Order: sequence, then C-alpha cells, then structure tokens
Amino acid sequence: MGKDYYKMLGLTKGATDDEIKKAYRKLALKYHPDKNKAPGAEERFKEVAEAYEVLSDKKKREIYDAHGEAGLKGGMGGQNGPGVGQSYSYTFHGDPRATFAQFFGSASPFQAFFDLNGGGGGTTMFFDRDMDVDMDPFANMGMGQTRSGGPGGAFRSHSFNFHGSPNRKEKTQDPPIEHDLYVSLEDIARGCVKKMKISRRVIQADGTSKKEDKVLTIHVKPGWKAGTKITFQKEGDQGRNKIPADIVFIIRDKPNPLFKREGSDIRYTAKVSLKQALCGTIIEVPTMSGEKLTVNLQGEVVKPHTVKRFPGYGLPFPKEPTRKGDLLVAFDIKFPDRLGSGVKEILMDTLPN
Repeated sequence: MGKDYYKMLGLTKGATDDEIKKAYRKLALKYHPDKNKAPGAEERFKEVAEAYEVLSDKKKREIYDAHGEAGLKGGMGGQNGPGVGQSYSYTFHGDPRATFAQFFGSASPFQAFFDLNGGGGGTTMFFDRDMDVDMDPFANMGMGQTRSGGPGGAFRSHSFNFHGSPNRKEKTQDPPIEHDLYVSLEDIARGCVKKMKISRRVIQADGTSKKEDKVLTIHVKPGWKAGTKITFQKEGDQGRNKIPADIVFIIRDKPNPLFKREGSDIRYTAKVSLKQALCGTIIEVPTMSGEKLTVNLQGEVVKPHTVKRFPGYGLPFPKEPTRKGDLLVAFDIKFPDRLGSGVKEILMDTLPN
C-alpha cells in the first residue's frame, strides 16, 4: 500500500491549500532535527516535507488523488485523469531541509521573526530561543494567517544585517529597552491580557519628531514562567540614521501572600505549634481555585522538613496548559521561647534521646 500523504500531515483528502500549509508549518517546526533530538524525529521531518511537496503542487496532487503514490511515482499520469496523453513521474528530491528553507526562508527554525497580524508593517513580536514556552511559535501566538509574497506562501524571515552603499552611513539599532512586567499567580494560572502604554519619539513627515503614546497588548499564556520575554520589534524612539530599539517585557512573579512559585508547583507554608507537630492536628490548606483542602496530621509527627504534596493543584504547564503542577504544603513549627522547669522534667522523662 502506498504512502498516505494526507495522514502524514494529519489531514483528510479534502484539505484546502491553506490547511496543508498550516499543517506542514506546525509539523516541520516540531520535528526539525535542529530542535528535536528524539528518535525518529528526523525521519518524520523528511516524511512531512515529502507530503507537503506533493500536496502543495496542484498537478502532483491531482495525480496522487487519482492514482495514489504508485501512480505518482510510476508514471500513471498518462492513462486517465490528470496528465492525459502525457507521461509523468515524480520522485522526492530527498532534502527536507531544502523544503523547509523554501517555505520559511531559512534552514534553521531559530532564525525567523514573524508578524503578529500576518501582513506588512504593524507591531511584530518574537520569542527568545530560551523561553519556556511551546517551541512552536505559531501555536503559542495563535498565528494561523499566511503572508503573501513570502517563500512557499508562508512567513518571510527578517534579517538584521543592514547593508548600504560604501558612501552611505549604515543604520544602527539601539539596544533593547527592557521592562519588568509583574503578573499575579492568579493571572498566571488562567492567562490574561495586559495592556502596557509606552511613550516614544516619532518622526513626522516634515522631519521633526514628537512624543507619542502607544498601547502594546500582551497576551500572557497560562503557566508562563518568570523570565519569559515578550519583544515588540522596533517600537522604541525613532530617529534619523538609526533603527528604533526593541521593547522587551520580562515576566516577573508578583509576590503572593499565601503561595510561593516553584516552576509549575506552588508552595504553601502552614504554621503549626510544637504541640500540634508532636501530637497531631487537622489543618485547612487554601488552593489557587479558592477551595480548602483538609489535611489530617493526626497520628504522625510533623518534622521541620515534612512536605505534603497534592497533585494537580498547582499552575498549568507552559507547554501543556491542560496539565497542572502540584501544591506543596510545608510546615513552620512554632517553638516556645522558654520552658518551665516542670515542663522540662516531663519532656526529659517522656521524649527519647
């Protein structure tokens, strides 16, 4: 049985050209050998390239739909249907990186910057390689539009190497301007939209500049970690012979009175007395959702390093927001400042050495 190119891309036979492009874009980024070292990733990368080469070409697709892989590669196009009276045979060139470069404008998955609105101009945004978000930038930003005029009908890569004539002064770009963006754990848990107003100098038509305010919209995804960077390209001050600086917002955790973040886990510290720690007690523990968990500590001794773990009560995983981390309950045991002589004698007789 021949190869099912539609299945390779996760599509059905009636898929549109746009659906084919979106499917290849997603899978090519996911399985590119430069970022995916899992066994079988490189072979999968080659499969999706071959599938895209066939299904994105109208003539090849017509022959494949009519006769399957055997007809496409065995010259059956000249029998009936597409290619009547002609002999046609296709063989995949075997270089998936070439297909990737033609589609994205770069052979590397880390060398492209993409427009948010899918068109020319406007605000652009990109992620650093080390950001702890889904490595597929299209999936994270919800970018499903294609850009006309670019390689393969997809997004066009942008280069920051600016070359002018020998007698022309090259433009330079100001260093990025970074701002801390403090986000509460509640907003990290569910995701939110932040609108940040910036002021910048803008060149007017007559060559003068004036101060202008602009609102930048940041879509904070559930589970984003502290240190995540969101960059708005070239939104800094404009000026002659210079490229405006990038504006960078860095996610920071806003202090929470109850919880402390540890990756996707959250930690709550319960205060108990020495008596409760030694003799047992029942406590109630708050959660991010507002409900209370009852923790029965009777029958056990709570030690300073004791930690109780409650799976699924933490924050969403950045790459799998349907899954959540754990709630960790630690204990702060309050010791008395002093003990009376009678209490000391009782403890000396009671407690083991």
